[in-house]
Amino acid sequence: MAKYLLESCCACGSLRTGTIVSGISAIILSIIGIIVVLAVRVELITLVFDWLPKWIVQVIIILNMIMTIILSTVMLIGVFRRNWYLMIPWIVLGGMLSIGLLVSVLMTSIHFYIDGDTLNGTLWMVLGLISFVVYCYMWYVSFSFFANLREESERGAYSKDPFRRQRM
Repeated sequence: MAKYLLESCCACGSLRTGTIVSGISAIILSIIGIIVVLAVRVELITLVFDWLPKWIVQVIIILNMIMTIILSTVMLIGVFRRNWYLMIPWIVLGGMLSIGLLVSVLMTSIHFYIDGDTLNGTLWMVLGLISFVVYCYMWYVSFSFFANLREESERGAYSKDPFRRQRM
């Protein structure tokens, strides 16, 4: 096992359990996100395509959350079947989403500060950065489990090291 990978989740749980928790959490948060986008009047903006109508931005966000649900489900199937190939899309998605989360937290808090709302800007920054750190940790747990499965698959789950000398 490589020295840069985690050996457990939260110092007491298995990487498999942490990965399952990550996948289920992603599904639950995506479902909640879809409900919020549809039910709550929130001003949704994009960084690049700020000219898009609100309903198109809502559709894009909902489609992203549906893709997260699908990829999280595929990842969970990979965990249960011990198939690291099925985990690859979720690992890649998680890396990209972590960058998106950080940019979103920073941009939203900056908008609050520019509008003179320092309380909401500070709350958004602190809670957003805590969320970012937790998200990155859970992604790292999933990545560590993925890497362990991959290594196990490449060497064979029950094979012995051919270069290790047997004591007699």
